[in-house]
Amino acid sequence: MIKKIITLLVLIIIFCTACTKKTERQVNTFDEIIKRGYINVGVKTDSFPFGYKDSKGNYAGFDVDLAKIIAGEIFKDKSRVKFVPVTSSDRMMKLFSEDIDFIIATMSITTAREQILDFSNSYHNAGQSILVRSGSKIKGLRDLNNKKVIIVFGSTSERSLRSAVPSALIVGYKNYKDAYKALKAGKADAIVSDDSILLGFSLKDSGVKLLPKRYTKEPYAIAFRKGAESKELIKIINEILDNQRHKGVLKNLRKQYGIK
Repeated sequence: MIKKIITLLVLIIIFCTACTKKTERQVNTFDEIIKRGYINVGVKTDSFPFGYKDSKGNYAGFDVDLAKIIAGEIFKDKSRVKFVPVTSSDRMMKLFSEDIDFIIATMSITTAREQILDFSNSYHNAGQSILVRSGSKIKGLRDLNNKKVIIVFGSTSERSLRSAVPSALIVGYKNYKDAYKALKAGKADAIVSDDSILLGFSLKDSGVKLLPKRYTKEPYAIAFRKGAESKELIKIINEILDNQRHKGVLKNLRKQYGIK
């Protein structure tokens, strides 16, 4: 609890400091991007098939491709994007500290997040689900009573799990790679997270299985610093998303990465 309070206070201080700077220089993020000549985007490296590193060490995944599409629409050159690795726990901090222009990293729109962030239109709908080891007797949420269940810090999973299964023994990890290793090592009975992320583990490893039921609706969207500085950028990116959706590009991307 103390750790969460400290983290929240740090985020508030960074956010307030950033707001003061913006007021002083009246920032327009889109103008700054155009002057710079490329976009800085926060993406994950542990969330196959949305954000990961391929065998050659290159950034890959649905979110990465989406960032390239946005760069291509803005600059007519998909290579004009610099990727910054983020995790569920540090992505907002990197946004507020202006290391990145926006986040494309399996981030769900929530009421709490909307208090401190602005979002684009949703580009994918995920849902909370359960990943277990193959052979596990766990079939659904009820079976998680008094079981050790892994969540990743900074995700929406902990709140959902505490509400649905108060008796679950929650174990937190900083990233999905460590969470997956812990499950495989038998340090917990299940992982609860977005189906889109857990799907990646089940596609690569027959030693784990993703249970079929989805317990929530998690609309993924691009996240921006809140306020006037992001207004023009959000408008442009929403137009890009709508255009790519109508052209079937987002649907084809989902099909390419096996995302349902």
